[in-house]
Amino acid sequence: MKPTSGVPGRLGAAFGRRLAAILARLFWSVRRYGTENLPESGPVILAPNHTGFLDAPLLMATCPRPIHTLTKQELFRGPIGWVLRSVGQIPLDRDEPGRNLLEAGLGVLEDDRVLVVFPEGTRGAGDFSQMRTGLVWFALRSGAPVVPVVIGGTGSRGRTVAGLPRPRAKLDVVFGAPITLPDAAGRRTKSALEAMTTQLRDVMLAHRESAYTLLRNNRKK
Repeated sequence: MKPTSGVPGRLGAAFGRRLAAILARLFWSVRRYGTENLPESGPVILAPNHTGFLDAPLLMATCPRPIHTLTKQELFRGPIGWVLRSVGQIPLDRDEPGRNLLEAGLGVLEDDRVLVVFPEGTRGAGDFSQMRTGLVWFALRSGAPVVPVVIGGTGSRGRTVAGLPRPRAKLDVVFGAPITLPDAAGRRTKSALEAMTTQLRDVMLAHRESAYTLLRNNRKK
């Protein structure tokens, strides 16, 4: 399907993925798990936890497919903003997401690509405790499966640029099994979105627990 106007292009995201992968290998020790859970084609929504500034670039580097991330609009300034737009990322007003944002996100999914939506909307404890309804909204409108992702190691030194992981630090990305939400045609009210967000949160918490168990066991080897 041809993407609508305002949807970022494919080439920039593909280039960003290659560049991010090179930088990640140069500076850190990165491991990824569960990549077989990501559908090889069709629309997909990645739903990662968010504890550090490096989460989005690391996900770009480790995802088997190019991604388009809803990124807070405050970063789209100066040289960094130019880079973000060039690699196909989408500016997000977290308080008042406008029609252009929604159309761009849906356009990515309608073009059978991968959209990243941080469920909590901002960096925090990474425990999915403050999930917003935007993730469910995109999933219901597009019919795309949601793949939960747990990122480990990026927030160990703080949640700002100054807290970037030390060189050669171990960073982990764990992709979970895809979740397809039930058809909710006619049930997209605020209360319905909140109820489904709570249900989705339970599944994502289960993935978080299993991911941390996997990482703990692997670090003992």
